[in-house]
Amino acid sequence: MPRSWPRKPDRKTDPEFRRADDRMNFIVHVMAFLAINSGIWFFDILKQAELSWPVWFSLGWLGILMLNLIYIAAIADYTEKSNG
Repeated sequence: MPRSWPRKPDRKTDPEFRRADDRMNFIVHVMAFLAINSGIWFFDILKQAELSWPVWFSLGWLGILMLNLIYIAAIADYTEKSNG
């Protein structure tokens, strides 16, 4: 169950909400990666197609996932922004 917020969340002014939102988006991204890639590899193995594109597709998407993780873990600024 999602966390209840004591106020209406605002992405621009609420750093705690921004952090939670970025992490939830990353989790959805990982789940989509796992679901789609497992399906691709399942049918590749099932049909014994020995295609080369699933390798590049999976590695490319994994690279994008790693960039997303680096952004939310190290680059994103979740400090309180002053209104002045």
